[in-house]
Amino acid sequence: MNARSHGSAGLIQIAILPIILVALALVLACGGRTVRAAAQDPSRVDLSQVWQEPTDLPSRDLFAGPTAGSPEPDTNVPFTFVEADRTGYSRGYDVRDASGMTWSVKLGPEAQTEVVSSRILWAIGFHQVPTFYRATWSMTGGPGGTPGPARFRPELPDRKAVGEWSWTKNEFAHTQPFKGLVVANLILNNWDWKASNNRIYEIAGPDGPKRQYVVRDLGASLGKTSSPPPLRWLGSRIAQGTRNDLADFESQGFIKGVENGRIEFDYNGIYKDVVKTVSVADVVWTSRLLAQLTDEQWSDAFRAAGYAPADIARYVAKLKAKVAEGLALAKDPS
Repeated sequence: MNARSHGSAGLIQIAILPIILVALALVLACGGRTVRAAAQDPSRVDLSQVWQEPTDLPSRDLFAGPTAGSPEPDTNVPFTFVEADRTGYSRGYDVRDASGMTWSVKLGPEAQTEVVSSRILWAIGFHQVPTFYRATWSMTGGPGGTPGPARFRPELPDRKAVGEWSWTKNEFAHTQPFKGLVVANLILNNWDWKASNNRIYEIAGPDGPKRQYVVRDLGASLGKTSSPPPLRWLGSRIAQGTRNDLADFESQGFIKGVENGRIEFDYNGIYKDVVKTVSVADVVWTSRLLAQLTDEQWSDAFRAAGYAPADIARYVAKLKAKVAEGLALAKDPS
């Protein structure tokens, strides 16, 4: 190929690139998804795999969260570096403690939001894995030193991650717990709903392994969604919103209106096809569960993640206001 041909090819590539970027942006903005149940008899769906009724909800310990029976990270002794985790938004490491337990460690702003959101979902009956927040800790090997505040998640011997699951195609898609899970994530402003953030666990038990479907990586929460999502470059991470931003969380509403039984949410993410499946009854169902939490329980979830008292008060006030919006739909479903 001569120089002129090379030049023409380059001009064509430059001309086509904006078209590709625009097309990709439109796909992301529209969602490009159809929410459907996996091929299975709905009457045979085991709802306990995704949700179990929290009969003890008013007395649940949200400071501890789903950590009963789990070892806690001992930050008095340095952890040993195993490998770096370069996936996702937040930096992290796999480390090993003195007992031989392996821990997934997440740094940055998501370390706090994941711990809070996990505890709130667990409180209302959704399966979660143990998570801990530690403001200070140290590590030998690898980068070493004192990396800063982090979320710790243990690799427990009684459970094994066996796959991912999707918000847009799963066997629970038309069940009340699944719709309630969508609502709960809207209330928390968790916007990163990739399948890679969800895990299917097999939990060992006396009657054999049982499955649990978990929304595991909840760090992209407690901020706001943004639209359209900014495209920085093909192949780069696409931000749909902010995380761990109190002012942003306070600035975004919840329900903009209801018309003919359809809810318009103050939601600007790319999963609109999932969000639009939610009904008034689904919002009321989730709001009634969350309304049973006491002020102390709400605060404990944030205390477990190291938030300052003044910030806790503002976050809790906003969350309770959103729950009140949901409850109001039961009186005026429009």
